[in-house]
Parts: sequence; C-alpha cells; structure tokens
Amino acid sequence: MLEIKDLHIVADGKEIIRGVSLRIQKGRIVALMGPNGSGKSSLVNGIMGHPHYAITQGHILLHDKDITHMPPHEKARNGIFLSMQHAPALPGITVSSFLRNACSALTGKTLPVLSFQNMLEIEMKKLGIDIEMAGRHVNEGFSGGEKKRLDALQLVLFKPQFALLDETDAGLDIDALKIVAETIKQASAVMGILLITHYTRILNYLTPDEVHVLQDGIITRSGGKELAEEIEKQGYKNER
Repeated sequence: MLEIKDLHIVADGKEIIRGVSLRIQKGRIVALMGPNGSGKSSLVNGIMGHPHYAITQGHILLHDKDITHMPPHEKARNGIFLSMQHAPALPGITVSSFLRNACSALTGKTLPVLSFQNMLEIEMKKLGIDIEMAGRHVNEGFSGGEKKRLDALQLVLFKPQFALLDETDAGLDIDALKIVAETIKQASAVMGILLITHYTRILNYLTPDEVHVLQDGIITRSGGKELAEEIEKQGYKNER
C-alpha cells in the first residue's frame, strides 16, 4: 500500500495542499478529480519529491515505510512512477535511449540494445505508436497525444508498484484514449494507480474503485464511479 497521511505541501510560500489523506492499494484504481487550480498536480509532484513543492506536514508511507523525504530517484527505484501533466522535452536524447537507460537504472541491470529494441517495438505496436518515435528526441515536437502515449509506454516498460497518472487522458483522440485506458486497466491488475483527471471521458472505459474530489487543497467528497458521473452533470460548484 502507498499511503498519504495528512499531507501539507507549500509552493512559493503558499500552502497548496492542506491535509490530504489517501490510500492506494495494489490492484485498485483511485481517481482524483477537481477543477483547475485545486492542487491535483501539486499533490503528485509533492509525493514524488519535486523540489519546488515542500512537504511541511504529514507522511508518505510505502508498505508502512516512511518515504516522505526520500529523493525522487529513490522513490522511483522503490516502485513509484509519475506521469507528469506537462512532461519536459529532452533535446538530443532519443526515446529508445531514454527508455533503455531508465529501465537499466530501475533494475540495476544493463539491457542489451538489440533485445531491448525488439521488446520496445512490440510494446509500441500494442499502443499504436509509430516505431519511428523511438528515434525521435524525447517529447521534442511531440503532440499532446504523443506525449501521453509515451507515458503509457513508460508505464508498461517500467512496471512500477504504484503509478501516479496526472491527466494521462489529455490530448488523446478517441482511439488513443481507448488504448491508453485499456493499458491502465491491464496495469492495475499488478499495481496501484492514482488517476488524476478533469473529466469522466476516460472513466467511460475504466471503472475506478474510488473517486475523490480535491478542491482548494483538501478532499471535499469521496465515493465510487457514480460520484464522477454526478460531477459530469453538475460540475464542481456544489463540492465546497
């Protein structure tokens, strides 16, 4: 279990997250919804250890071990994966090279180039990603949909214990959305997933075990998929 207990996060001298508690268990999908500016991205960036977001109170527990202030690369090695809302471009680094080196860093094993390339092409094909992307520089000139497909590819290759997916449905057309949703569904069989989304369209293809609403840095409501459907109809105006 990945457990967030009474977490408070400050950025630029302002408290963004004001006492959030969540439990993410293996085999379950937890959806976190909320309007723009509610603190959803700040929460997952703070959990992962982004230096811009300071945890001032509360704890992050991984299998009952306190990892609150563990460096981001150590959290990754311990099985936590973050798909960022706005992933940066890495000029000069190809997708293939990035993924192979990341997998090697996570496993502690050097992966042979040819066998990794073969595995990569198989997984790219499953996700409907053009093989030529492997030779492009990471996220440089990528469309929003291409970035999100690359996130899904990382999820498959890195095999984390817990995945924090920040608006992984953004920028996807309907066909790509179905593929990414199916990838998340299959991954949830072996890992815990925190899925951040504004809208319910990805939830048309996934059934979350829990839905939470975040507003002004606190969780205001919790429920099942029916809560997401209610928000789709009524918006967030009644959540405060």
